[in-house]
Amino acid sequence: MTLRWRIVALVAAATCAAASAVGVLVHHASRDRELSQARDGARTTLDRAAVIYARTGAVQGSGAVLDAPGLPRDLRRLVEKGHQGTEFTTGSGGPAMWAARPADDQVLSVHLDMSTTMRDIGALDTNIILAGLMTTAVVLPLGVLTAERMSRRLRLAAATARRIAAGDLDARISPATRPHDEIAEISGAVDSMAAALQERLLDEQRFTADVAHELRTPLMGLVTAAELLPPGEAAGYVRDRVRVLSTLVEELLEISRLDAGAEEADLSPCPLGPVLEEAIAGTGLSARLWTGPADNAGQRDRDDTGQRDREAAGQRGREDTAQQDREAAGQWDVPDGPKVWTDPRRLTRIVANLVVNAHRHGREPVEVTVAADGRTVTVRDHGTGFPDDLLERGPQRFRTGVRERGRGHGLGLTIAVGQAQVIGATLEFGNATDGGAVATLRLPERPEQPESPEPGPIHD
Repeated sequence: MTLRWRIVALVAAATCAAASAVGVLVHHASRDRELSQARDGARTTLDRAAVIYARTGAVQGSGAVLDAPGLPRDLRRLVEKGHQGTEFTTGSGGPAMWAARPADDQVLSVHLDMSTTMRDIGALDTNIILAGLMTTAVVLPLGVLTAERMSRRLRLAAATARRIAAGDLDARISPATRPHDEIAEISGAVDSMAAALQERLLDEQRFTADVAHELRTPLMGLVTAAELLPPGEAAGYVRDRVRVLSTLVEELLEISRLDAGAEEADLSPCPLGPVLEEAIAGTGLSARLWTGPADNAGQRDRDDTGQRDREAAGQRGREDTAQQDREAAGQWDVPDGPKVWTDPRRLTRIVANLVVNAHRHGREPVEVTVAADGRTVTVRDHGTGFPDDLLERGPQRFRTGVRERGRGHGLGLTIAVGQAQVIGATLEFGNATDGGAVATLRLPERPEQPESPEPGPIHD
């Protein structure tokens, strides 16, 4: 049950309980008052009849009766003991109030009919029930309205918190004017937390950009100095480390530009095949490029098995050797394929990062596949797959997941995701059922171009 309906149920239960309690109290108070008045009236009539009986020895006209046949047994036994008393009965004769006292060897009693009084009390009970129902009918909609407003505000707070968790740090819950209550306090606390988090992230982004910019100048001098070192094993190691450091600084600068929203895509129609070939070739790593429906994977596996069998039997010809050379160079014989509306430079960057990540953290063979729709590109390796933390939260900087995924700075996938957002694409991560990490890039459809206006009349 949602909070709204819990509040409604609580309001309905409280209203019914209050109406019932009031009804019971009023019923008992009215009944006791009527019985007390009837008892006093019966005693007064009985005392007056006793005085008349003592003077005249008769009770005619006094409202009392001697040895009444309908006198209650308990009251008769009380009078036989020499006492007087009253008793309310609801027998076959209807509700009545009896009063009796001894009169010589007889019982002098008074009988007051209370049928009308009890009917009035019953009518009062009915009116109390109707009043309770009317009160519930009035209060319950107000409770529903109040609960709906509270629920709406809480849902807005939850939705805004989810937007903040998804990265929209400009999202806020509280409007300019709001009621001052507990929900407003929670909303204000979440807004303050989001503002503080946004400020810290901006400080971190500014710090990263400043550090990268400051490192870039001395790094260029270090690169130049490393190139001047005499050939040797130590010089080669220094150059390699300098290249790694230079790559890290460039990636930090790229991430800072993505964080600042300074990157803009230069969209244009381009054939997908050559762009992917260029991306693979730029990595210097091997990757198989396939185009066509995804269900051809089984046929490709069978082709690979047959090819390996032919290789083991020494039956590979010059064509297979050339094909292997192209594969080692990161190329594959594919047509240009359909054209996509994208930024080829950024698309190359995304695919190259995915291929490098597959080689660094997975196992060969690495496959780049273009789906039949011509806009979906998947990069797959045959390693241990992406860790659960990455699948749940997405790529995180300077975190590569489990140790089996290898070492690295965790920036390649982060940059790929950022560049995909720049070109309007989506990048999703998953694991294949038979093992291996799968990154799926879905490129956007070509935007509709505005129609060129028809030329107007030419005036001389």
